[in-house]
Amino acid sequence: MTADLKPYPHYKPSGVEWLGDVPAHWEVRRLKNICRLAYGDSLSAENRADGTVPVYGSNGQVGVHSNPNTSGQCLIVGRKGSFGKVHYSAEPVFAIDTTFFVDRRHTGANIRWLYYLLVWLPLDAVSKDSAIPGLNREDAYRHIGCYPPLAEQAAIVRYLDHTDGRIRRYLRSRERLIELLKEYRQATIHETVTRGLDPDVPLKPSGVEWIGDIPAHWERRRLKQAVTLMMGQSPPGSECSDKPIGLPFLQGCAEFGERHPSPVQFCRTPKKVSPMGAILLSVRAPVGRLNIADQEYGIGRGLCALLPHQRVLQTAFARYQLEVLEPGLRLASTGSLYDAVSVGNVGNQPLLVPPLAEQAAIAAYLDKQTAAITAAMTRAQREFELLSEYRTRLIADVVTGQVDVREEGT
Repeated sequence: MTADLKPYPHYKPSGVEWLGDVPAHWEVRRLKNICRLAYGDSLSAENRADGTVPVYGSNGQVGVHSNPNTSGQCLIVGRKGSFGKVHYSAEPVFAIDTTFFVDRRHTGANIRWLYYLLVWLPLDAVSKDSAIPGLNREDAYRHIGCYPPLAEQAAIVRYLDHTDGRIRRYLRSRERLIELLKEYRQATIHETVTRGLDPDVPLKPSGVEWIGDIPAHWERRRLKQAVTLMMGQSPPGSECSDKPIGLPFLQGCAEFGERHPSPVQFCRTPKKVSPMGAILLSVRAPVGRLNIADQEYGIGRGLCALLPHQRVLQTAFARYQLEVLEPGLRLASTGSLYDAVSVGNVGNQPLLVPPLAEQAAIAAYLDKQTAAITAAMTRAQREFELLSEYRTRLIADVVTGQVDVREEGT
């Protein structure tokens, strides 16, 4: 319960064990007795006429159209795909057939209050279709919620709109900060591994548009000239299991951790084994993700292991250099079902090779810089998570009547 808000003076048992007591003058209703979820209509992208009416799908606005199929302010609830996700619009919209919608024709409740109620209800926990996640309307109707008088619904809206608006603005600022820090990290790495640490060093054209000029004393090679490449190969499914027998096995970058992989499968006789210390590169979508092998791993078709030739290329520097190569790998990727690159695509990527001592200095500098940036990102992410948890708890306390907001902000 929020510390600065007081409870209602009188409560009664709700009759629902998990809900507990509710304000004595509130009702407890199933969702079917609060609103009707109307089905959206089919409207393909090519059939949308020019206009200004927002078109909504399960995950939010997906375009515009000339005419709405809702009336006044409304709610759009994801039915397929991002099922259970709730959107509010103060104006009429066109809700497509992957959604339900609620407007003034489908409820006697305050629409904005109903938005907060539906955000609180676990609609996204209900799915009747394992292939395409979906929200079944009859299952949704079984959910139980508290129903205060209309005047209190308006008071709840007034309080939550003010408080939740401030919270969401701060959440957006944390998201933006994280994105800016990611961009700053990428820019710092790119600038350092393509220009070095001396701002006054003479430059020469690299011959690669997205790399630009490089220090005149650096070499430019192909990646295959400085590393040993090993493309992964998946063994028969019978060779792999979740039991710790054989070697940890990695199918792709889904199991990459912040520094090292976190495998969930093991393989008795993997066909390709990445040695400890190898750089692991994702060669299937998303192409270009990186990790370091902290032990031997069996690797599947989604990965490539790279072993730098230490007389030419230090591993620590190579890891940063490979981050800069990601745009080139994405450009080289092809595939009808998913993006992928071949061993030839990887091996032919341009590689910048400073002297070994300079590589070590660059890697040490970037280790320090990226550690500071990562720490700032971690703090911002933790602030985001804590505030998200607070927002969830606040909405729950208000819409279930655990706190009384009738006099707040008046």
